[in-house]
Amino acid sequence: MEKNGAQNGRNTEDVIDPDRLVKQVRKKRQLRKGRRKQSVFRNFFRFCMTVLLLCSFVYISKMPQWYLDKNIFTVSKNNSVVILNNKIVKSYKILSLLKKSKVPDVPIYMARTDDIEKELRKLAPIKDVYIRRYAFPARLQIIVKERIPVLTVSPDKNVLPVAAFSRDGVMIGREYLPLSKEFKTIKVLSYGNKGDDYTKWNAAKVKQIETIVKYVETYSKEPVEYIDIRNPNDIYVKIKTVNIRLGKPDEHIYDRIQRIPSILPQVKLVDSKVKYLDLSWEKVNYLKLE
Repeated sequence: MEKNGAQNGRNTEDVIDPDRLVKQVRKKRQLRKGRRKQSVFRNFFRFCMTVLLLCSFVYISKMPQWYLDKNIFTVSKNNSVVILNNKIVKSYKILSLLKKSKVPDVPIYMARTDDIEKELRKLAPIKDVYIRRYAFPARLQIIVKERIPVLTVSPDKNVLPVAAFSRDGVMIGREYLPLSKEFKTIKVLSYGNKGDDYTKWNAAKVKQIETIVKYVETYSKEPVEYIDIRNPNDIYVKIKTVNIRLGKPDEHIYDRIQRIPSILPQVKLVDSKVKYLDLSWEKVNYLKLE
């Protein structure tokens, strides 16, 4: 009896309710249908967004703010070109040179600036150039690295400089003078002839002049006002106390400069006006009076 009762119980549980089954089937069908609708909507939304992004990209890429003004190098005052760090070469000279350069007709992010940099390096005072590109609006930032002048050349102490030289021996012509007062240079007197054409000076010549001046300032403890090499075989160096004749710039010139401390105090005690202190002789020093 118990066995038959248990079997009847299992049969009762295995009976499926038709209404419940229909509801479950309908529910599953609705879920599948909803998922299909969501999938279609997501795909359509992705398609619309892709088209919108492509249209936006094309529109933005064609905006005039990506392109440089065709008159960027012909107008002296504009916001499309900013020149930085140029203390020797004036901005208008840079723009004047760049008038020959072709303005890129592509978006600024595709523009090549190699030709512009190459053109600017032709200017003697400019050692290197860096160009940054910006958009909205399209513009250029030209960062100039200039050579540092260490010498200025004049035919006379009362005449303005006609040229300058950097430490690497590059001559900076008269068109870039006068230099800014922030440059502390050695004043060199030279006619540019008599066997010493300053237009042919190189880095070695500049270094030689710098070394002589440094020696004189070290041993005299006075700043050099100018060095006179108008006669390249008979050099004079002017300090505050006296004009010093060093003579020929041979291998013994630095030995002769080292004699300055022993004779300079005597120069200060002389009542008469001294024309120059003569150190051009190897072992003899004397004062030339006016």
